Amino acid sequence: MTTTARQCLADAVAPLPGLSLERVTAEADLQVRVDRKYLVRLGTFEQLMAAIGDRLSVLDIDHRRLFDYESIYFDTTDLTAYRQHAQGRRRRFKLRTRAYLDTGQCLLEVKLQGGRGETVKERLPYDLAHRHVLTESGRDFVLTHLEDAAVVDGLEEVVTSAYRRATLVDLAGGSRLTCDVDLLFAGGDREVHGPAGTVLVESKTDGRAALADAVLWRLGQRPMAVSKYCAGMALLRPDLPANRWNRELRTHFGWQPLREGPQVGPARHC
Repeated sequence: MTTTARQCLADAVAPLPGLSLERVTAEADLQVRVDRKYLVRLGTFEQLMAAIGDRLSVLDIDHRRLFDYESIYFDTTDLTAYRQHAQGRRRRFKLRTRAYLDTGQCLLEVKLQGGRGETVKERLPYDLAHRHVLTESGRDFVLTHLEDAAVVDGLEEVVTSAYRRATLVDLAGGSRLTCDVDLLFAGGDREVHGPAGTVLVESKTDGRAALADAVLWRLGQRPMAVSKYCAGMALLRPDLPANRWNRELRTHFGWQPLREGPQVGPARHC
């Protein structure tokens, strides 16, 4: 019987010591950080866990270690945020609501990219029922951090990503490792699944490479430059410019750009 990515991840985190959410936040909150993403096959993930598993603890809430996440991203009609990333702008933003579906919690998050490549995340507790829209208080919060009224006024929902995640913490190194499986992007009337038999591993540190990074590099893995938001938009909207991530999208997601055809408007939630 073939092992699924979900089962592989569940098996990997089952023997690890559990940590409460409060402990994870206290030990490795890392709201200002450097992120490195790797999309790895299950065999590589198992090698990573064999190498560093004895250093790791796992987020555990009521004996649950894998959690369902939903991120709804917002952008302007002309996709200001997406184009900032596609053009490699040093200063750029992403905006999303992040829903923790198992607990019913929700946050509105502004992610800003600093001039040195660090990610700064600002959060606001948000009503789960309003996660598909920006409320007045939500727009006020975003404006505080983006300081561009024209952009904030034009923000609307464009794409959703969903996945199942385990959050691992290296207490000695002060770093965090998130492991995502069952990746799904949805927008308009389309859905695209991430590649089967893979785990999206994201190393989150204060800037220094973590032990997980060193092990993955030794295993021949290199960080991906493309984010979930940009990958989802490019996969659902092949008319969009995505040359910056051409190799990664083709290699990992089987992406093909739209050579000809009309330019269409932003994707809508299905």
